[in-house]
Amino acid sequence: MFDMGWIRESPEAFNAGLRKRGLEPCAAVILDLDERHRACQTDLQAHQARRNDASKAIGAARARGDDANGPIAEVGALKERIRAAEEQGRELAAALDQLLSGLPNLPAEDVPVGLDEAANVEVARWGEPPRFEFAPKEHYDLGEALGLMDFETAAKLSGSRFVVLKGALARLERGLAAFMLDLHTTELGYTEIAPPLLVRDHTAYGTGNLPKFANDLFHTTDDYWLIPTAEMPLSNLVRDSIVEAEHLPLRFTAHTPCFRSEAGAAGKDTRGMIRQHQFSKVELVSIAHPDASDDELERMRGAAEEVLQRLGLHYRVVVLSSGDMGFAARKTYDIEVWLPGQDAFREISSCSNCGDFQARRMNARFRKAGAKGTRFVHSLNGSGLAVGRTMVAILENYQREDGTVVVPEALRPYVGGLDVLTRAA
Repeated sequence: MFDMGWIRESPEAFNAGLRKRGLEPCAAVILDLDERHRACQTDLQAHQARRNDASKAIGAARARGDDANGPIAEVGALKERIRAAEEQGRELAAALDQLLSGLPNLPAEDVPVGLDEAANVEVARWGEPPRFEFAPKEHYDLGEALGLMDFETAAKLSGSRFVVLKGALARLERGLAAFMLDLHTTELGYTEIAPPLLVRDHTAYGTGNLPKFANDLFHTTDDYWLIPTAEMPLSNLVRDSIVEAEHLPLRFTAHTPCFRSEAGAAGKDTRGMIRQHQFSKVELVSIAHPDASDDELERMRGAAEEVLQRLGLHYRVVVLSSGDMGFAARKTYDIEVWLPGQDAFREISSCSNCGDFQARRMNARFRKAGAKGTRFVHSLNGSGLAVGRTMVAILENYQREDGTVVVPEALRPYVGGLDVLTRAA
């Protein structure tokens, strides 16, 4: 959401931010609704004040034994005006909220302007792609040949975009998550959280998933939403609260299943584990002071990169353009890992600074010691990493010609010392 005071003062800057997002300017519509709503509130307060005066006049007239019919009639008329003003105020407030809640965050000044991924800018690259003396296979061919990845059985159980992992691959998924959590909590300063996987409307609204992206989520019959990422509950840990400034930043991490309907992904990545309805991810969330959130984004990006570096996986970092960023983000880094089987870089982490956009929706604030007022915090989120996609990257980058796969050294303590994935007996 947005600061209405800033929109009133800087409508052209607001419109310019929307244009960078590829959207039509709408400051005039917002300001018209805002002005009408404020005028309605002014009228309501005037009617309420006059009603109070008329009520006092009734009491005074009766105390004197005078006729009170005049003020009684006025109070009756004012009740109707107050009711009408309250109803109009609710309608205008709802219209303004509906308009504002459907608009994305405005991009930061240093975000490249463009309508889609074609305008993304590469800013870093690490490592080198592996060289093979054979044609590298894609992860699903490797996993199925090893007898450790079963899409056919998953389809019988649940339909498309699911997988059954067996034996060593199931253990590798568990080990990857533990490896990532240990790194983030013991070396990089994040606090591990085990959050709920089902949340209510206000929680999904707080991170910007509702109302605009309801079709991307799974919804239960009793009004819970399955989380699409742990960002949703982790960010909302500070909703409706005031954090003391000296306690910032707060850094949280969690390993959870994630659930996405992939409503807009028809025909994309239908084979394999790249885009599934259910997947596993280690999430990073920071709640930061506004003056420090840009530095916190760089730190978060570094934490995600550290995972890939310890696994020896080649990757690049791109800054997303204004038209390619997520709804709540003001700046996003995508980290893309190299997949030899696809001969392409694929996203494995997005790290975003959301500024105060989510905090306004969550009413999450901080207070400086000794200060009377409060300010909204800044929230950040990132993947540290997507566990399934990391497994995909390991399979494709560490494959051997005979179809076996070497386990990266950093992971071996987490899989009982296993050093090579071989065909299941």
